Amino acid sequence: MPSGKEIRVKMASIENTRKITKAMEMVAASKMRKSQQRMRAARPFGMRIRNIAAHLAQANPEYAHPLLVERHDAKRVGMIVVTTDKGLCGGMNVSLLRLMMRKIRDLQAEGVDTEMVAIGGYGLGFLNRVGATVVSHAVQLGDTPHLARLIGPVKVLLDEYQDHKLDAVFIFYTRFVNVMSQECVMEQLLPLTVERLETEKREYGWDYIYEPDARTVIDELVLRYVEALIYQSVAENQASEQAARRMAMKAASDNAQTVIDELRTLYNKRRQAAITTEISEIVSGAAAV
Repeated sequence: MPSGKEIRVKMASIENTRKITKAMEMVAASKMRKSQQRMRAARPFGMRIRNIAAHLAQANPEYAHPLLVERHDAKRVGMIVVTTDKGLCGGMNVSLLRLMMRKIRDLQAEGVDTEMVAIGGYGLGFLNRVGATVVSHAVQLGDTPHLARLIGPVKVLLDEYQDHKLDAVFIFYTRFVNVMSQECVMEQLLPLTVERLETEKREYGWDYIYEPDARTVIDELVLRYVEALIYQSVAENQASEQAARRMAMKAASDNAQTVIDELRTLYNKRRQAAITTEISEIVSGAAAV
C-alpha cells in the first residue's frame, strides 16, 4: 500500500496534468469558434458558385466539361484524405481512416487501384505506414487554411483525371455537425454528379452574356467550384478537430479530477489510520504505566 508521501507526489503530478488539459480545452474552445466562423463564411460562396455552374451547364448541353463526364468500368481511383496535423482530438482521425480503409478494400476486391493525396500530417503518417501510394501531400496548414497551399497537391489528381489516368476521385473528411457531434464523410469529388450541381427550380431562367465564350467560362467556373469544395472540406475538418479536441481535453480534465479525489480520499484514510494508531499506542503506554 502506498505511503502518504507517495500519494501526495502522485496527486501533485496528476494536478499538473489536469492544469495542462484544462488549458488545452480553453484554447481549443477559442479556436473552435474561429473555425466555425470560417466554415460558415465559406458555405454561401460554395452554394452560389454551384448554382451558377449548374445554370451554365444546363444552358449549354452541347458542351460537357471533362470533370462532369461520368466514366464506367473504373480501373484507377484517386482519394483525398483530410485529417489533422496534431493528435489529442479523440477518435476523429481513427474513424475517418477506418472509413477510408473500408473503401480501399472494396475497390481492391473489384480490381481497382488507388492513389492518395494526404492533407494533414496524421493521415500522411498512416498512409506511409500501410504502404499506400501517396502522390502528393500538404501538412502543417496551421489554424487558417489557405487555398493556395491546397490546390498544388490536389491539382495532381485533377490533372490525372482530365488526362484519363483516373476514373474517379473521392474525398474523405470530417463534417462539423455541432459541438458534440462530428460526422465522417466520403464524397465523390469527380466526376461532379448531377445531385451536387442540382439547383433550385425557379419560374424564370437566367440568361448570361459570356465573355470571352461559354466554354471558357464553364471551364474556369467548374474548376473554381471543385476548389471551393476542397476548401470547404478542410474548413469543416478543422472545425471538427477543435470541437473534438475540446471534448477530449474536457474528458481528460474530468478524469484527472476524479483520480485526484480518489487519491485524496485514500490519503485521508491513511492519515486517519496513522493518527488512530498513534493514539492507541499512547493510550496503551499510559495504561501500562
